[in-house]
Amino acid sequence: MNISSSKIARWFAELVLVFISVYAAFWLNSFQQHQQEAKRRDQILGALERILREGIEGGRINSAKQEKEAAEFQRALDAGEMPPLRPFVFITDYNASDLATLLQSGGVEVLDVETITALRNDESVIRWGLSRMARYQQLSDALIVPNLDQDISFFYDPATKKLRKRFQIYPDALNAVVEFQHELDRTHSELLKQLQATRSRR
Repeated sequence: MNISSSKIARWFAELVLVFISVYAAFWLNSFQQHQQEAKRRDQILGALERILREGIEGGRINSAKQEKEAAEFQRALDAGEMPPLRPFVFITDYNASDLATLLQSGGVEVLDVETITALRNDESVIRWGLSRMARYQQLSDALIVPNLDQDISFFYDPATKKLRKRFQIYPDALNAVVEFQHELDRTHSELLKQLQATRSRR
């Protein structure tokens, strides 16, 4: 009876030891995975923060320049000076696949819902704005660029010194760029705050 009890006790002790070992292995694996996810999350948030800071700074510089250009054109127009029209060109390095690539490469798993929502809102503003800029550029390419060698009276009614109807999109385009830059600054700043709040909760 004692021998049997001893065997049972030893068997039970070995079983407990195996259970503890397996549990410890699972816990360690889970801990390491959590650490890797936290590191990945921090890398993604850090990269996004850097990109946003650069974008906000550059956008504000461009916005000030574009505001000045739009205001100067409007001032001259209001004064009857018939300022010259220039080709409307909007250049950007935005790539619509960048966010999708980021999310597919692990961003969805490590970023919270609020951050992903803020990212998508920011991207929505970018896409809408770029679509609007593309439309103005197409109009410029069709109406302004082919006629740059024309006399100023081609663009303006000399009697009223006002833009002819088909060219009234030009000041609208200049103002649209300013509005787009302001909207970008707003959504970029909101996204940056969200990223900072997310990183502070780690």
